[in-house]
Amino acid sequence: MNRSTLAALSAVLVLSACGGFSGSNFNPFNWFDREAEEVTTLVPTGGAFIDNRLPVVQVTEMALERRPGGAVLRAAGLPPTQGWWDAELRAENDGEPVDGVLVFTFVVSEPRQAAAQGSPQSREVTAAVYLSDIRLSQAREVRVQGAQNARTVRR
Repeated sequence: MNRSTLAALSAVLVLSACGGFSGSNFNPFNWFDREAEEVTTLVPTGGAFIDNRLPVVQVTEMALERRPGGAVLRAAGLPPTQGWWDAELRAENDGEPVDGVLVFTFVVSEPRQAAAQGSPQSREVTAAVYLSDIRLSQAREVRVQGAQNARTVRR
């Protein structure tokens, strides 16, 4: 074997052994790149999540808009003052219809600071949820309720 072939063969062997080195702790490129996945939860220890959101005072508008594979339930409501946020149409009864009625409660979070009452247009909040055809096939009526009223759509 000549000298250049022997040098090339030893270089290939040395470089092939470096493949396992790239993931080891001895590689200085790995010293600060490791990401540790931390799981953080906001659920209180020893208890379940408590939803402190309140129903809107009045549900002013509701629409069930057909979409491919289901429908979008959209509702607008009026809280008592401006600044209410985190609106959601929360499904009651684990999202299952009771006696053919699928019920949602329109909930919002209180403002963090005192806010002016303002005009109804400035207080209005909107929320929506997608309902699949499978879920809608079990219901003949969809209801969105607030603190003082409810709106219903029937098939």
